[in-house]
Amino acid sequence: MNQMRLRATIGAVLAGNLLACAFAPSAFASSHREAPFITRNPKIDATDFYMFRSYQAGRSDFTTLIANYVPLQDAYGGPNYFMMDPDALYEIHVDNNGDAKEDITFQFRFKNTNKDTQLTVGGKKVSIPLVINGGPIADANAAGANVRETFTVTVVRGDRRGGARAVVANADGGGTTFDKPLDNIGNKSIPNYDAYAARHLYNVTIPGCTAPGKLFVGQRKDPFVVNLGETFDLINIKAPAVEFSANAEKGAKDDLANKNVTTLSMEVPTSCLLNATAGDPVIGGWTTASLRQGRLINPTPKSDADVSKEGGAWVQVSRLGMPLVNEVVIGLKDKDRFNHSKPAADAQFADYVTNPTLPALVEILYGSAGAKAPTNFPRNDLVAAFLTGIKGVNQPKTVTASEMLRLNTSIAPTAPGAQKRLGVIEGDNAGFPNGRRPGDDVVDVALRVVMGKLCTINIGCAPSDAPAGALRFTDGAYLDETMVGTAFPYLKSPIPGSPQK
Repeated sequence: MNQMRLRATIGAVLAGNLLACAFAPSAFASSHREAPFITRNPKIDATDFYMFRSYQAGRSDFTTLIANYVPLQDAYGGPNYFMMDPDALYEIHVDNNGDAKEDITFQFRFKNTNKDTQLTVGGKKVSIPLVINGGPIADANAAGANVRETFTVTVVRGDRRGGARAVVANADGGGTTFDKPLDNIGNKSIPNYDAYAARHLYNVTIPGCTAPGKLFVGQRKDPFVVNLGETFDLINIKAPAVEFSANAEKGAKDDLANKNVTTLSMEVPTSCLLNATAGDPVIGGWTTASLRQGRLINPTPKSDADVSKEGGAWVQVSRLGMPLVNEVVIGLKDKDRFNHSKPAADAQFADYVTNPTLPALVEILYGSAGAKAPTNFPRNDLVAAFLTGIKGVNQPKTVTASEMLRLNTSIAPTAPGAQKRLGVIEGDNAGFPNGRRPGDDVVDVALRVVMGKLCTINIGCAPSDAPAGALRFTDGAYLDETMVGTAFPYLKSPIPGSPQK
């Protein structure tokens, strides 16, 4: 077998493991604490990545890119809450020619300024311990805020480190520095959080684009739903093959129902993301976070800005494209290695995917209930869904098999009210895995596709290859579009740390 075919076969088995692991105990957190290094660095932990044609009325010529970071935020998590890491580089990458390499990158850098508000106590000025200094907050960089968090965005065309760089600017007020809102401390500190957050939604000029885009960075309600507790408890959920009912998809608790997340959101003119030379409407996308290669800890810091010194080259330490990959495909000892890798080098993880065992695990756990694993090898149905795109839906004209989210921008967005939470497998080709919208229930899609749903419609395999392909697998945590917004930035306002007036 030549090298190209070998890699294709490896990719197929990789995809087979990808969704099969959706039944594994760590599978259902889209990307929360998925690697050892990330557990020690939650500020650079990417939780979810979304890419879809904007479905807000009048915005169908735009594509929305959303990278969520800092998982499992408890709204009451003060006094520091969840500021981003000023020593990190957060990036959203777009591949617009199918070669598994970034062609456009949006880079986010953050800066935290401690205003050091002091009170006179017993004749001495003493710094306060809170991020606000009294009085309600309503405006960006309000006088009552003791900390100001700002950020910049740079667009890079070509290689993320060596390409042509230009700075994204505020299209209304000018300038290239943007304010990030404080997290939703509570109704006494920020009485109208929706109005306050809206003051941080910017129209932006993106170099190389003919029309302004939109930008928002801030805390939001986590839109991902999952029955985490029972899943972690050795898949302690009902066997869907024999116990499914009309209410099964809503029969379990969403363990993220009270969690917030930090979102990096951009709405970009779709034409600005395409490669005019390639003439291909399909783009790929993923997000990464990087840290400096070296860190020196100061044993006697004089301020919070003096705790450590960072230096050296940027090193990628977090990566997320399609949901459920690092959690359920990569072995524990190589999870950090995967986070350091780029899509073009995905063949290096072949040892984990040449002999997929987790589909067999599903059969062991639920085989008596009819959950038989698919029998087609390699799993070409999953290659199409996760590594190359589905031909006729979201496969690029020329494609290098690799893990990323792929979106066919020529497919019109489905309007709110008509969207199907199961996306393509429910007949809505504007949804997952053709990109991913916040209202797409990727857990239920993953469960059904791993057990052969695509075989039932002859994508990469035949119905006879998937004995359980028609079963309606679910984790019982239900997601629909009413749980997300209908306008940019689409994710709803975060849960307040204190709801009392």
